[in-house]
Amino acid sequence: MNAPANAAPARKVAVVGHTNTGKTSLLRTLTRDETFGEVSDRPATTRHVEGAMLLVRGQPAVELYDTPGLEDSIGLLELLERHRAGAASRIDGIDQIRAFLGSSDATGDASAGTNAGGRFQQEAKALRQVLASDIALYVIDARDRVLGKHRDELEILARCAKPVVPVLNFIASPEAQIALWREHLSRANLHAVAEFDTVVLDDQTERRLLEKMRSLLDHHHATLNALIEERERLRAGLITTSCLMIADLIIDVGAHQVSVPAQGRPQVQDAMESLRQRIREREQRCVDQLLQLHRFSRQDLAATDLPMHDGRWGVDLFSPAAMKQFGVRTGSAAAAGAVAGLTIDAMVGGLTLGAATALGAAIGGALGVAHTHGRRILDRMRGHSELAADDRTLQLLLARQGALLQALQRRGHASLEPIHINDVAGTPQVDGKSSTIAGLMDDIRLHPSWSRLQEFGPALAWSEAARQTVQERLAKAIHASLASRATL
Repeated sequence: MNAPANAAPARKVAVVGHTNTGKTSLLRTLTRDETFGEVSDRPATTRHVEGAMLLVRGQPAVELYDTPGLEDSIGLLELLERHRAGAASRIDGIDQIRAFLGSSDATGDASAGTNAGGRFQQEAKALRQVLASDIALYVIDARDRVLGKHRDELEILARCAKPVVPVLNFIASPEAQIALWREHLSRANLHAVAEFDTVVLDDQTERRLLEKMRSLLDHHHATLNALIEERERLRAGLITTSCLMIADLIIDVGAHQVSVPAQGRPQVQDAMESLRQRIREREQRCVDQLLQLHRFSRQDLAATDLPMHDGRWGVDLFSPAAMKQFGVRTGSAAAAGAVAGLTIDAMVGGLTLGAATALGAAIGGALGVAHTHGRRILDRMRGHSELAADDRTLQLLLARQGALLQALQRRGHASLEPIHINDVAGTPQVDGKSSTIAGLMDDIRLHPSWSRLQEFGPALAWSEAARQTVQERLAKAIHASLASRATL
């Protein structure tokens, strides 16, 4: 995408460092694109310069360039020193770099994937990009020891005469040596150090990284400020949309009711399993929507060690183990397994025919949905009851989806380890018993027409408007509950 003629040009950022320190991983996380480049434990995975773009309201703001690893910085620095010693007159650092890039040591057959014909061709690719960029991010694996090669890499980058922001990667690892690295970098006169983790994402560390870049690009504050604001806006929108998706699930399941014959046990059992299956499928659809929204795939969510049901995520929704895992208390009926996760409502049982007819007319007249409530009353007069998801099931759905949302918010797009349901279960959850959420769920149960799992046909326009209002209120309550229990 080309920027408008009057727009500021995008800032160019070269991402450099030793091989296998997480340069490609950093770009994946910053771009929220798990398909960018190749992430591997093998060294020297990136062999060519690859670019990606960060946008502000659809316009390019920052161009990021992934570069090959600096494989032999010790040898390259020795070469630069020999060139300087052999020069007729003293040349400064950037002239040394340019002279090197024009030498045979920097050229070779890139298609061969080796350094044949150019001993330092991988380093040359990285340094050319640094010279063509406004700033360089020097990525360090904070788990590594400080070695001579790191000192030489920093010395070579200093000769490029470009601002450098050291980025300590994998800081969430217990093996990270952050203090040691900061001391070493300060000795190299590099004090604008950013800490990051491409596996465990923290939006505050990302903001601080952008702020470090802004501090060194004095003439480009406006561009970096706009990018920082854009990232915060996108994150807030992502959370809002996610909570709306979870609220949509709760309305579909909470409002859904199935009429069953009170005395027909085989029919009731069949209806129970059919309803459970519909709820399972609806939950899976919500899981898929959240994964897609956050730009992940099903492969990023692992099967748990607990039994799976038809390949769906996590332990089965209607298993007592699922409720135990998320701390949802089960009553005697659920423990016995008779109607686990479901409830049979016989609200009008015992009413006379006249009283039931009057009640049906009153409900239909007051709510304007005789096609829904009138039918429910008529079914009950014929000896039917209503089968629906119980409060425990709705609480469990809220807990599972809320915990998944938080896991996705913390997951870096370079992570190679899938999310495990056991880890998700340990995160702070939505308080399904809060007065606000409980009150909204009571309201939801009174409106079967709000459920898109229902078989009443298309909903009336006023019903859709009311549903949307409740969905928005429930989404805000879910967000508030998560925010009060953990940083979202």
